[in-house]
Order: sequence, then C-alpha cells, then structure tokens
Amino acid sequence: MKFEFSTTFSSSIRPLVSEEKDKYLSLASLIDVGNFIPNVNAESNMDLLPIAFNACVVNRVNKNGDVVDSAIASEMYKNFINKPINIEHNRANIVGVILSAGFSEFGTDAPLTEEQVKDKKEPYNITLGGVVWKIVNKDLANTIEESNDPTSNNYMKVSASWELGYNDFEVAVLEGSEKNIENATIISDKEEIEKIKGKLTGFGGSGRLNENQLIYRKIKGRVLPLGVGLTASPAADVIGVSVRKQESEQIVEQKAEEISQTLESNVIIERKNMKISELSQITDELLKEATASSIRDFIGEQLKDASEKFAAEQKAKEDAIKDAEEKFASLSSDSENLKKELESLKQSLEALQQEKSSKEKQEVFSSRMAALDEEYDLDTEDREVIANDIRDLDETSFSAYQKKMGVLMKEKNKAYKASKTPKEDTKQVASSEVKETVASTENATVVDDAINNGTQQADQITAGMVNPSKTVKQKYQSAFNDEGFVITK
Repeated sequence: MKFEFSTTFSSSIRPLVSEEKDKYLSLASLIDVGNFIPNVNAESNMDLLPIAFNACVVNRVNKNGDVVDSAIASEMYKNFINKPINIEHNRANIVGVILSAGFSEFGTDAPLTEEQVKDKKEPYNITLGGVVWKIVNKDLANTIEESNDPTSNNYMKVSASWELGYNDFEVAVLEGSEKNIENATIISDKEEIEKIKGKLTGFGGSGRLNENQLIYRKIKGRVLPLGVGLTASPAADVIGVSVRKQESEQIVEQKAEEISQTLESNVIIERKNMKISELSQITDELLKEATASSIRDFIGEQLKDASEKFAAEQKAKEDAIKDAEEKFASLSSDSENLKKELESLKQSLEALQQEKSSKEKQEVFSSRMAALDEEYDLDTEDREVIANDIRDLDETSFSAYQKKMGVLMKEKNKAYKASKTPKEDTKQVASSEVKETVASTENATVVDDAINNGTQQADQITAGMVNPSKTVKQKYQSAFNDEGFVITK
C-alpha cells in the first residue's frame, strides 16, 4: 500500500437532485448525469445523494504537472469503484463511495466505450458516479446540490479531487502553452530523468526545462486510485463540465420501481418529439411521451435564460460597484485637493498675520521711540539701551517703564532742562566773573612780587654798579625774566 509518488486530479461534480429539493433542477440533473449515475433508487433512499463527475482528462496535463495516457486510464478506471469519498482527502472523514466508472468525450461529454478509448491519443474524460451519504453531512449535501444551481452563490464551487498512487513515471516535454501529450517529447531514460527531476512541479521545481519548454510527469507502471476528496481546488481542466447525453431521441427510464438497469444495459424507450415552452407543461404524462431532446431543449433554454439573467444582474451589480468606486475615488481626489488648497490658504493667512503683527509691532516700537526722543535728550547709547528695553513690552509694561524713565532720566528731560536754563546762565556768568577777578588778583600779586623781587635785585645791583638807574621798561624786563621764577613740571 506504500507508493513512492502520489498526485491528484479534480473536477466539478454534478448531483442528481430530487424533485422535493427542486423539480426544475431535478430534470436538469437527470439529463446531465443520467448516463453515469450509479444504479440507485434515490426516491426510496432519501439519505443518498447520487453524484457524477469527470474525474480527470486523459492525455492532457493537469495544473499539478501530471498526466495519464490511454493505457493507464484503461487499466485503472474500474479500480475507482468502491473507493471512498471524503472531505479534502481526509481519510478519517468519509462521506460517500464511488459506485461506477466510465469514459466521456472531452468538451462534449458524450459517453465513450473502453474499446473507443483504448488507443485514443486525443484528450477524453474518466467519468465516475457515486453517492454521498446525506445523513453523515447534511450541510455538505445541500452545498453540493446548490453547486448545480446557476442562481446560487455556491454554483460550481464544489469539486471532486481523486488521489492516485504510483511508483514510476516518464517525463513529457511540451512547447509553450501546449497541454496535449500527443504533441509531447517523452523522456524515458532513467539517468536523464534524474538530471531534470528537480525541475518538475511535483518535486518543487518551476515545471520548466528552459524558457520555452515545460515538463510534466507522465505516470506509468502500477497505478492505484486511492479515493476521492471533495474540495474547492480542482487540478484538471474539468471545472464546470457536466455530463450530457448524446443528441438522440432516447432517454433512460429512471423509475427503479419498474425497471432495474446498469450503465452497461440501458432500457431505451421511444418518445414523441414535442415543443415544451414552460415549466407547467412538464407533467408525469408528458414525461412518458416526450423525447429527451424536447426536455433537454427546454431545460437548456431555461438554463440559458437563468444564466443570462444572472449574468445581467451580476453585471448591473458590478457596474454599480464600479460607478460607486469611481465616484468615491473622484470625491477622495477632490477632498485631497481641497485639503491641499485649504492648507495652502492657511499657510498664506498665517504668513499675512505674522507680517501684519510684525508691522504693527514695528509701528508701535517706532512710535514709542519717537515719543521718548521727543521727551528726552538722548544720545546713541541711550537709544540702544531703551530700544532693547521696550521692544517687546505690552502697553501696561510700557506705561510702567515710562514712569521709571521719568525718574531715572529726569536730568535729560527736555522740558525739565528748559525750565532750568536761565538760572544756570546767571550762575555761569557770575562764576565767570569770579574766575576773572581771581585771575586778575593772582596776576597782580605775581606782578607785585616780581616788582618787589626786581627792586631788591636792582638795589643789590645798584649797590654794586656804577650806573644804577633803570627805566620802568627795564625794571619789568628784569622782573619777568626766567631768573625770577621757579619752573616745575
């Protein structure tokens, strides 16, 4: 039971919906999966939900980087029967079982026999049928049924992913976006495979041999299906593919109470071809007489109408959302522009306010300095000191400063100095006169002393000289020569 490698292939599933659930969907599911559902009486076994799905596409690579060819498909497909259906490949959470297996055309889903696919090189489907046990997981069963309803939010959301165990593989090399292995170059040499093994997606590689060539594991040897997991991440190109009957005038009678049948032996009953225009026309009597194509055409038209209506509603919602998003983006842009403009205006206003404040402050300062200059006899140093003192004073503080100046600068107050000017002039005149008098007195004293000294010297000279007589001029000259003075520095 141990395999060296494993991989998964996935597809959307189609349930056989009961009339109690939805009569419209029950008719659609009868046509879509009727060829591949197992031989189960769903009416008497209400706890069973029959399902069918394309398990994988043979001869076409899946998104996991793996592929099976016709030889492997023919060998293994019957081994799906009786394998468990679980949730997300959790083998402890089994919710159903596979009961039938077959083949169908890729794209058209028309049934194919084993003989038809034995040597087929083109892609085709392995198609499986089984049952889900409603009693095990009722919510899951409801979701599966809703996945078949194009008007449901769960439409096509549930997929079946089957797990495969194997021990050997070859490498398929494909160019660009090619996926069909009939156009692939197959590498079988073990040594060559070992060299490029690490580039395969299944071994964590990029899946590329080079820029233009992609590589895939082509499964070979002993292969064993390990079961089916219900998942939301399909790997194969089978999303949304339903099983459809061939265009014919035949239908399988589905009443288990009357007829027992298998996929290998279908009971074919001739029906009348009639036009069905509305759901109310479908009655038990009509079902006995109508052809498969009549019912299929009606169901197809209804599905198309429902799909178109759903698509139109979705588009309207998307358009409304897009329009709302565009309006929101526009409003957001406008709001951002308004914010920028408001910020710019705010900055401009602040600049203007600062400029105005500075101008007003300068005007007040100039006015105060002019007033003080007018009141006091100020020099440059006075102005510098006063300017620093009053530059940032408010009115109250400036008034107090003026009072202080009135005391400290009293002597420089122009009015005060003006009131004192006459008295000061008189004093100055008197003082000048006194100074002149003192100077005259001092000069007279000096002259007298000089004369006296000169006289004494003259007397002395006269006593020693033949001619003692001198004129006044001579006397003054003698008195004021440098011999009569003591000069100090």
